[in-house]
Amino acid sequence: MLKRIDIGRDYKKHEEEYLEAIKRVCVETAFSGGKYADIFDKEFAQFLGVPYVQGVNNGTSAIHCALAALGIGKGDEVIVPANTYIATAWGVTYTGATPVFADCTADTWEIDPKSAEEKITDKTKAIIGVHLYGQPFEYNEIRRIADKHGLYVVEDCAQAHGARYEGKMVGTLGELGCFSFYPGKNLYAFGEGGAVSCKEKKYNDYIYVMKNQGCNVRYYHEMIGYNYRLEGIQGAVLSVSLWFLHEWTRRRIEIGERYMREINNPLVTLQKHPENTEPVFHLFEIMIAGDPDRFLEYMAGKGIECNRHYPVPCHLQKAYADLGYRKGDCPNAEELAGHCVTLPLFPEMTDEEVGLVIDSINGYKG
Repeated sequence: MLKRIDIGRDYKKHEEEYLEAIKRVCVETAFSGGKYADIFDKEFAQFLGVPYVQGVNNGTSAIHCALAALGIGKGDEVIVPANTYIATAWGVTYTGATPVFADCTADTWEIDPKSAEEKITDKTKAIIGVHLYGQPFEYNEIRRIADKHGLYVVEDCAQAHGARYEGKMVGTLGELGCFSFYPGKNLYAFGEGGAVSCKEKKYNDYIYVMKNQGCNVRYYHEMIGYNYRLEGIQGAVLSVSLWFLHEWTRRRIEIGERYMREINNPLVTLQKHPENTEPVFHLFEIMIAGDPDRFLEYMAGKGIECNRHYPVPCHLQKAYADLGYRKGDCPNAEELAGHCVTLPLFPEMTDEEVGLVIDSINGYKG
């Protein structure tokens, strides 16, 4: 069975480098934050081309920290795309603010600027755009709307390490960028991890204190803090992963572009990738006409594992039922959620495996 993602192949290929990095952390017992977490912060900042990166314990915490650094809290509202992983909304809720869900576009499946602007009230403080599936959202239009209404823009880059919008790296566009290094991401740790990128020292300094139990100096707590530090072992693993990110990204793009060229089944709708963007194909999503579960069974019969990401959009999740959303409020997100399927795509896939996926899809009759 061809897995949807198989990160074990990468581990086997680079086992020596990973284990040597972990060993260094263990020898120095630099486990919670510390030297190797700090080294990765500097390396990732250099990769992005920003002055500041603060590593944290996961991507959800990254969003929480970013919004808190902007002063967002109880009584505020933050626009969030309905088509995203729920953690984007969690970060808003953790501050005490309310997520307000906007629809996605019918073609790129990213946040719809028109829908976002329609949801703005006098309580709105920020818009979170998600570079979902590794495809950058329409930043310029979101920025225009945000500036018009005096709002912040926060980028959720959890699926888009290395993606570019008009030549600029995601995570460098808005006030702050939020990353996840969950296993299976384009840049991943051996467990949980995340980071916040920014260009302003005041945000960086706030997040540093917030993630360190509210301390700038140990045992002297300046604010209500959190235990959000990036673990040393994860920092060391991420430094190794960062060595290979360019190679992995090239291969993801090769596979993604081949899928775009060669999948031609009329029952399949592909995501649009605007010319001013450079996607990195974290997930390759398609929309299937008819029953997606039938397609999953068909592909499994061909020896190919596919799955579904986000079959329930955020605004219809039970956790947010108290916000009063109903079916039909975000129709594009709901249509995608009802028909989305995720294809295998990871850097270690062979050309033969990619061809098998394409041939199987093109042979699907519904």
